[in-house]
Amino acid sequence: MKILTGGVGKAETAHAVRELALDGVEVSVSNDMDAAASLRAGRADYYFGTCHTGAGASLGVLVGLLGREACHTFGRSTPTADEVAALLSGGTRVFGFSVDRIEAVAPTLARAIAARV
Repeated sequence: MKILTGGVGKAETAHAVRELALDGVEVSVSNDMDAAASLRAGRADYYFGTCHTGAGASLGVLVGLLGREACHTFGRSTPTADEVAALLSGGTRVFGFSVDRIEAVAPTLARAIAARV
């Protein structure tokens, strides 16, 4: 599975995922426009976007190009593994969250994705 990261904390998010060393999970730093094109073309599977509030700027372009049903923002909250699993099962591929929640949210998302590999 290929995860792309974008937004103000894209490098930190990629680092948090890489540190987990999850089998079958590759992560690359990107931006919202390139990520949308890669997701649409099947060159990537998931996108993690960060902004200062997690309230939408992290996903604006992706919502516009991929549709709201493929996207979810956690804002400044920290999801449980069950919440993430439910979103993944429902087809969500794009996730946004606040830059101050990277250390909590990125590992939860990555582990749930790795469990699906």
